Amino acid sequence: MAEGIITRRGSPIPWIEATGGTESIVAIGNEAYRVHTFTSTGTFEVLSGRGEVEYLVVAGGGGGGNTRGGGGGAGGMLSGTTQLTPQSFSIVVGGGGAGAVTNFTAGATGDNTSAIGLTAFGGGGGGGRDDDAGRNGGSGGGSGANNDGVASQPGGTGVASQGNNGGTTPSTGSNRGGSGGGGKSAVGANGVGSSSGAGGAGGAGDQWLDGNYYAGGGGGGSLSTGGAGGIGGGGAGASTSGAAGTAATTNTGGGGGGGAASGGNGGNGGSGIVIVRYRIG
Repeated sequence: MAEGIITRRGSPIPWIEATGGTESIVAIGNEAYRVHTFTSTGTFEVLSGRGEVEYLVVAGGGGGGNTRGGGGGAGGMLSGTTQLTPQSFSIVVGGGGAGAVTNFTAGATGDNTSAIGLTAFGGGGGGGRDDDAGRNGGSGGGSGANNDGVASQPGGTGVASQGNNGGTTPSTGSNRGGSGGGGKSAVGANGVGSSSGAGGAGGAGDQWLDGNYYAGGGGGGSLSTGGAGGIGGGGAGASTSGAAGTAATTNTGGGGGGGAASGGNGGNGGSGIVIVRYRIG
């Protein structure tokens, strides 16, 4: 078999040749793959050949809520394989939603990411103290802690096959805090305890073929103990009066952390990413 040629049913077919994004070559066992990584808008163009490509498409994560806020939901994540032929694709990488900076309000939903005919939906923003419902998105934002200490608030709904719902039960008591935003592979965690007021942890991210995790939800904010961010770039919730939630990691699709009590701002959601790879040897 000649280099750069595969044989299918007795007919030689050239491997895909393409351009776009940041290109690299990786070896997996005895096989070589070309990898195209997009962290901003661009074009992926298949120049010649046809065959199977592996893809990862992650949207921007939602921002965290302000004041005992819920964690932002992770951006939706799609991964799999598809067959491509020579053509050009516009790649749009979604930005993360802004964390809430107005007291008691919810964070913004992240932007969608689109690539090779697929759309991943931006993560839902986390709820705030007086605007407590988590927003819907690729993964849903976690609920904020209601000022009246109501035990259950609406968490945002995730998109099937892209992510999970946000947490619905903030912690209670004088230090109550918000619940966690959903992640690709787990629902956002609820708050626990009463006087401790811990925010819920973000949902776990998902490991892709490159060994990295993406699309982790943000942790809820509290005056006592903020929730941890989900693996895959989710930001942590703050735990000090007036402190801001931690921003999610860029180019992962993680949600931002929720704001702490007494006016803390929500963390910003992380921006998305697109990765396409295919065999070249």
